[in-house]
Amino acid sequence: MNRFAPFASPLRLAWLLAQVVVMVLLVKPGLAAADAGTTRPIRIVALGDSLTAGYGVAPDDAFPAQLQRALAARGIAVEVLNAGVSGDTSGGALQRLDWAVPDGVDAAIVVLGANDALRGMDPKLTRGALGKIVGRLKAKGIAVLVAGMRAPSNWGEDYVRDFDSIYPDLSAASNSLLYPFFLDGVAMRTDLNQSDGLHPTAAGVAEIVRRILPKVEELVARVRTLRAAASKG
Repeated sequence: MNRFAPFASPLRLAWLLAQVVVMVLLVKPGLAAADAGTTRPIRIVALGDSLTAGYGVAPDDAFPAQLQRALAARGIAVEVLNAGVSGDTSGGALQRLDWAVPDGVDAAIVVLGANDALRGMDPKLTRGALGKIVGRLKAKGIAVLVAGMRAPSNWGEDYVRDFDSIYPDLSAASNSLLYPFFLDGVAMRTDLNQSDGLHPTAAGVAEIVRRILPKVEELVARVRTLRAAASKG
């Protein structure tokens, strides 16, 4: 009998290969877990008011749902959670932040301030609340995209200047991504807004998603970078 025959057996070769795989996993027991962490769907929270909650449109036509579908169409596996509460202010969102953004969230799109401006709230209060929201999100390792709002002109030039500057200032100070105006291309358009002139129709939401999508893809890229760094650590 050929003394090398056992090693030539296909079953024997398969057994040896299996042993090698087991040895590799024993050397690096966290390898499989790390790979899983970098490939699981990215969880994004849309933290906002009626503009993210989907006031006046079907749930499937709200901003989070349409954004998730748009990203999926580009081959990006995401879960976009709807943390919008109609009528909410930046201060209200700060109070509910802990339960509105659950564990396991990778990124947040902060869409707040519209109700603050409509009510003529002191921009200092809005600035302070948004700063705390973004700061707490970043402290949890959550990548942030700040979506800006604009104050109505009837409050005067000083108010508009103080309010509108909140978002670029906050983005720069926190190293967060910025989308200057959430309603860009949709505000004041009767064909893209409901009869109240304030809330987008389903078509209006689709236009918002189309315009903000490149910035959200940047947000996804930041999450992937953070995951890659964590897997190496």
